[in-house]
Amino acid sequence: MSSYNALLAEIRRLQPVQLFGHVTGVLGMMLEIGGITQEVSIGDRCKIQGRGTKAIEAEIIGFRSGKALAMPFGLLDGVGLGQAVEMLRAEPIIYPDNSWLGRVINAKAEPIDAKGSMAEGSAGMSLRNSPPPANLRQRVGEKIDLGVRPINTFLTCCKGQRMGIFAGSGVGKSVLLGMLARYSTADVIVIGLIGERGREVQEFIDDDLGAEGLARSVLIIATSDESPLMRRQAAQTTLAVAEYFRDQGKNVLCLMDSVTRFAMAQREIGLSAGEPPASKGYTPTVFAELPKLLERAGPGLVGSGSITAMFTVLVEGDDMNEPIADAVRGILDGHIVLDRKIAERGRYPAINILRSISRTMPGCNSREETQLLRHARQLLSSYEDMAELIRLGAYRRGSDPQIDEAILFHEPLEHFLSQDRHERAQLADGYQELAEILKNPVV
Repeated sequence: MSSYNALLAEIRRLQPVQLFGHVTGVLGMMLEIGGITQEVSIGDRCKIQGRGTKAIEAEIIGFRSGKALAMPFGLLDGVGLGQAVEMLRAEPIIYPDNSWLGRVINAKAEPIDAKGSMAEGSAGMSLRNSPPPANLRQRVGEKIDLGVRPINTFLTCCKGQRMGIFAGSGVGKSVLLGMLARYSTADVIVIGLIGERGREVQEFIDDDLGAEGLARSVLIIATSDESPLMRRQAAQTTLAVAEYFRDQGKNVLCLMDSVTRFAMAQREIGLSAGEPPASKGYTPTVFAELPKLLERAGPGLVGSGSITAMFTVLVEGDDMNEPIADAVRGILDGHIVLDRKIAERGRYPAINILRSISRTMPGCNSREETQLLRHARQLLSSYEDMAELIRLGAYRRGSDPQIDEAILFHEPLEHFLSQDRHERAQLADGYQELAEILKNPVV
């Protein structure tokens, strides 16, 4: 019956009439198309047959002076005035399948890992799915073991929670994502690398993800040299694949690096369509598209699985209050801040515990666990407040008992918060180890 319903849905999407227009202008990466403005809408797809080249797919992103504005998914080589434009099905669909695990695909769900073609599932998934209705969603589930000790203990996450990882460039985001993919207890991992450096993709797969992580993962890749439409669609494809596995009742861990590059791609599209720049050049549609994307993660409907999500935010100049960071922080269920100063002194992952928060805590913890973590945070905060004086030797022991205690526990806590990339940490062990440290501070 499900296959029959899927077939009916596909039939309904078929267009009864084939529409054609023609190219009336080319400016940079923008096409003006005439003859079809009364029949198309924003988001529709079209195909242009360039001279001596294969057909170029494009998307309608706006209208101006009675003409449709389209942006291509690739280069415009061979496109000239008067060439025919064929309108395609408006709604982009992909057909995920369980056999996609272990594969690397692009924004169009095409294989790019030299492992041959991929099977297609029977049910199509829209790239622009709406989030589940708020009143029909499940609540977040039980704790999820992410395999990273400082996150498991101080920033405990639950199934269906959405967290942001905020960091500047070169502070260890990729390594942390690789650890989450390898060590998490989630059923399926879906990883979206949006606007990634081309040379780093294989390094991430081989070094950070590894064979163990790849075997239960689907990777969606859009490198920085691809068009803004491809980069934006890669993020949408990532969520569509995650939703497919969620609807099968699986607990999915969705890792996306990064939301900032998704926003940059949407900014390029908006500026090309004539939108006015707002905060730091970001157009209004950027801030409208962010919640549409991020809200798709989280708990599913009753009876389905969940999407636990980690979205990285590449902050410009280590400014945690820049516009995209502010917008994302207000949407998600917590944030993990990677601090360059902590990385520079050699502690990895470089998580600043005092600036990070999980909004499911302390509700998911027992009373004893909450008291343990409150005590540890107080020690970290007390040391941080006096760190400069302590390093300069200006603080005299005995002046303040609370600071003396913070100094005593500083090294053991720093050791607890560090974790080698090849080390796996268990959720239950973290609380036990922390309790032992606070009873007997021995490194």
